Amino acid sequence: MNTQLIALQKHALGSMIGMRSSALPIRLQIEHALGTGEEVVINFTGIAVTQSFVDELLGALVLRDGPEIMQRIVLKGCSEETRGIIRFVVSDRAEQFMQARH
Repeated sequence: MNTQLIALQKHALGSMIGMRSSALPIRLQIEHALGTGEEVVINFTGIAVTQSFVDELLGALVLRDGPEIMQRIVLKGCSEETRGIIRFVVSDRAEQFMQARH
């Protein structure tokens, strides 16, 4: 299996990525890689993110495809704060996904 490595540092101006619109082209890259059967590794090393960015990057995938999509994505270099944001967003969107299914 091929791996698509996405280094968020390449997409940041400085050490922060916060705008929802910044996540869209990265999410499209993730969607393409997942669609071709690749594993996706997202490297957060040295980058702080906002909830809006994470929601557009990962939350939209979970809402569309379900929480199982996260099993195909590896998250590396996350700070404690970033991990907390990701957990919140994924949990919230997974709940919304499940409610929409019932």
